[in-house]
Amino acid sequence: MVAPLRIRKRPTNRAFTQRVRPCGNRPAGFVHWRYKERDANIPYKRTVTLVARDWIPMDRLTKLSILADAAKYDASCASSGAAGRRSTPDAGLGSTTGAGICHSYAPDGRCISLLKILLTNFCVYDCQYCVNRRSSDIRRARFSVREVVELTLEFYRRNYIEGLFLSSGIIRSPDYTMEQIVEVARSLRTDHDFRGYIHLKTIPDASPSLIEAAGRYADRLSVNVELPSEAALTRLAPEKRMGPIKIAMADIRRHRDEAHEDRSAPPFAPAGQSTQMIVGADDSNDRVVLRTADVLYRSYRLRRVYYSAYSPIQAASPFLPAAAPPLLREHRLYQADWLLRRYGYGVDELLPAGGAGSLDLRIDPKLAWALAHPETFPVDVNAAPRELLLRIPGVGTRNVKRLLTLRQRQKIRYLDLRTLGCDLTRTAAFVVTVDYRPAETAALALRASTVLAPRQATLW
Repeated sequence: MVAPLRIRKRPTNRAFTQRVRPCGNRPAGFVHWRYKERDANIPYKRTVTLVARDWIPMDRLTKLSILADAAKYDASCASSGAAGRRSTPDAGLGSTTGAGICHSYAPDGRCISLLKILLTNFCVYDCQYCVNRRSSDIRRARFSVREVVELTLEFYRRNYIEGLFLSSGIIRSPDYTMEQIVEVARSLRTDHDFRGYIHLKTIPDASPSLIEAAGRYADRLSVNVELPSEAALTRLAPEKRMGPIKIAMADIRRHRDEAHEDRSAPPFAPAGQSTQMIVGADDSNDRVVLRTADVLYRSYRLRRVYYSAYSPIQAASPFLPAAAPPLLREHRLYQADWLLRRYGYGVDELLPAGGAGSLDLRIDPKLAWALAHPETFPVDVNAAPRELLLRIPGVGTRNVKRLLTLRQRQKIRYLDLRTLGCDLTRTAAFVVTVDYRPAETAALALRASTVLAPRQATLW
């Protein structure tokens, strides 16, 4: 290892050092920059891996900076659900399992790192909420198919990524754009035997044959539903319709079902499909958002619905809000979504028809439901069924599984809940064990301690 070298020219508020060393699959001589903030009370160190400019031409590097930044608004790029693949010296390039990968995909929820870019940020549509819309005054760029393929392979060889997430604005026509996206995946799979993860964003108005071809090469497909309601989509994106979006989702589900029934058929999008909804761009409340998500889950078997808080953009339409919604709203929607998918809750349970229609930002939805239904609690953990155990705040699916196994051998005591990993600060007010029963006012005390008191805002 070469000793650190002091760089003469540096920003006035940072001290830089340079190390030249091999790292993993990266070639020897790869450059890492480390710096320490001088003004911070506690020294802050970070390693920044610079994309080596000796192998990326400057024009391509400029495109990469523009199109990678444009892709940051797409939240639906998780990789959960893909089939594991291995690469050996004689069996292709790229893998999603095995040694040598720092953040590999696994069915237990770990996610691989992806190269996340747009093919282009040119777009013939003028969706008012999109920064890449036709009337937006931004820098434009476009990758060729060959450039995306070469970047993906080079990034993988340097151990930056294990997969690709590719989306695009609409150029010429939906079919033309979808052809370009499919060609990228085809070239990686067939020409270069790339076995890493590929996620393609499909275009609803594209030909069904192109969407079918995309599913043969990609691990996951996604079709953005964009907004929670047809009325909002018509007002803010007049060139789009909810009908073609749902037809594309239905086609993907049909192809997946056919591939699942016919074991001899090649897999079709084995990681499933997902979608994304923008939250806060219209006046839809949380009940409308969750009902739309619930219908999509049940109708098209989506793996995930992603919620993206609206970000104000330049020269915005007067139909759009001037301020972004609180990010905590996005967080609460994800929590409620998890309860719908994994805990057996219904939308009407979390947000009754006669209520305000919005999730309480001060406490999580599960605790809010428990506090609103005191007649259900406390729950005897030694006798309650699984469905009721899942309703206890601070108890997750893994805790319930362990609890059901343990109570077959012994009576559950209060300290056993801690051993099982339950969050007793939340659980204690809602459970009964052989040696413990909560006070009648425990739930009220928990609410008072959990709900944050209002705080006066300051100018600084």
